Amino acid sequence: MGERLSIDIVTIFPDMLRGILGESILGRAADKDAVSFNIVNLRDFAKDTRKSIDDKPYGGGPGMLMMPEPLFDAVESVSDESAEVILMTPQGRKFDQSVARELAEKSHLIFICGNYEGVDERVRQELVTDEISIGDYVLTNGILSSAVVIDAVVRLLPGVLGGDGALDQESFCNGLLEYPQYTRPSDFRGMKVPDVLLSGHHGEIAQWRAEESMKRTEERRPDLLENKD
Repeated sequence: MGERLSIDIVTIFPDMLRGILGESILGRAADKDAVSFNIVNLRDFAKDTRKSIDDKPYGGGPGMLMMPEPLFDAVESVSDESAEVILMTPQGRKFDQSVARELAEKSHLIFICGNYEGVDERVRQELVTDEISIGDYVLTNGILSSAVVIDAVVRLLPGVLGGDGALDQESFCNGLLEYPQYTRPSDFRGMKVPDVLLSGHHGEIAQWRAEESMKRTEERRPDLLENKD
């Protein structure tokens, strides 16, 4: 299986993550010991009886900012020399399959799930090693975006999806969208499976899939072809 990936997630809403991390591919990956998950409750590192982890921004403005001290203490409680500390933020680099592959090569990831109006800038400057965005829109907090990144990364770990080449033909694995796929019945309400897929001719099937993959990419995501030979 290789070295296990350790993932820590720092959040003020730990219950939102437990179901996600325990189900489907993520749950099975943990059962296979390909990955370990640890949810860090940021409020455990608050300094007052009210468990405060946010305050008003200096200079005024709407909303609240997450304070630096609880975040530094929470991350440092689980960090080590190999850890990549990732802040989920709309200001981060855009997440895609190449970033997922990059993160899947790491041994320790720590995700900071932002909330409110964001985090104190000193967290960004001195604690965080990477900033990631899953798209040009704003979510209520960083838990959902962290879960998207974690899922995309964990499914790339060796042995998680099995050894049958499950990843080889997925969308984006080769820079193209995946070809159309069909299953039984071969004729459903007059909609028939292409004859080539029923032919048993593996070479012709491979050629059809390659052509359909290219056609679908040209139609739906021509931007993916800009840097592709």
